[in-house]
Amino acid sequence: MTSPQERPIYRKQNSFVALRGGSSEAKTQVLALLSKLRENPERAKTLTEAHARLLERALSDVLDPVDCDDGLRFSLSPNVIDEILSLDDEISLPRYLAHRYRYEIFPQQRVVDGFPPYLQIEPSSICNYRCVFCFETDESFTRKSNGFMGHMTLNAFRNIIDQAVGNVEFLSLASRGEPLLCPDIVPMLEYTAGKFLNLKINTNASLLDEPKCHAILGGGVKTVVFSADAAAEPLYSKLRVNGRLDKVLANVERFHRIRETQYPESRVITRVSGVKVSDGQDIEAMERFWGGLVDQVAFVGYNPWENTYEQSVNEISQPCSDLWRRMFVWWDGKVNPCDVDYKSRLCIGSALDVGLGELWQSSAYGRLRDLHQQGGRSRLEPCSRCTVT
Repeated sequence: MTSPQERPIYRKQNSFVALRGGSSEAKTQVLALLSKLRENPERAKTLTEAHARLLERALSDVLDPVDCDDGLRFSLSPNVIDEILSLDDEISLPRYLAHRYRYEIFPQQRVVDGFPPYLQIEPSSICNYRCVFCFETDESFTRKSNGFMGHMTLNAFRNIIDQAVGNVEFLSLASRGEPLLCPDIVPMLEYTAGKFLNLKINTNASLLDEPKCHAILGGGVKTVVFSADAAAEPLYSKLRVNGRLDKVLANVERFHRIRETQYPESRVITRVSGVKVSDGQDIEAMERFWGGLVDQVAFVGYNPWENTYEQSVNEISQPCSDLWRRMFVWWDGKVNPCDVDYKSRLCIGSALDVGLGELWQSSAYGRLRDLHQQGGRSRLEPCSRCTVT
């Protein structure tokens, strides 16, 4: 077990420890787009009054940067730049900026409005890998008789997507398991087409066959993250137990080939992203190995997801920003405030019984936020053992 002193705070605001991709020209291009947008008197025409105000703040923060007393300022990170350039049209830009502002700034300001800035939907909690840093190594979680394992039904997925449309623009199809294991993943992806500005799917790519490639490229997905932590064996299979690098490489190569030849107009962002757990993982080697197949190569910081409930209680009192940033919907409809609590001890309710907006603004969610703001995360399990802020 890792001691509290050895476990650094995991800042969810930006979990990247390395990100390669994009260019200075891309940032210049985005700044030009934002300047052009600000000159348009009808830029907020399609937005609500509240979101129009957020758009103006985002534009001001980027184009008229000043030092803020509270340090809260919207900025153009490399992934935001790539996301803006991946938008289907300039009409979507005001909506993107307003919702991205909610994602970036609301958690720092402790602001809650009608819906979560980010929604994570879990097509499946089952995984074919047993990565050393993942909660799938916890046999009390993966044992079927304990009730945590399952696939989301297509009807349940459609219900949740229908609630999110027009209210949430940033979604991810991933959480505790491998989404491509879900038997209905292809029709699920098809159902998302044209509905969201930023829909992401995370996959270990071991099951990425041709039909799934087409479903991703032809559906509503805007970012595909291939989870891989190494550029060579035996390190890859040591970290991603049950995985084979040669198989994953072949699948990513197939995806790249289909994208280039059959979807030449696609603006889908592709990224290989790994969890940085050892000095043996080198971003330069990752970029050399994967860089020709994807738009971005990245490492995110390590957080001990694999055994949250066995960690020592720590002295972190800073609130967890995810309580104001994202909502997780498990395969069975249960709503949870985070995936570090992978056994749902902090379950808020069910998205199949109560609406997403109602749950986001519920007294149960409010109680968690209040306790965190009052320095009381030590009274919550597993918050008292978690390092996410």
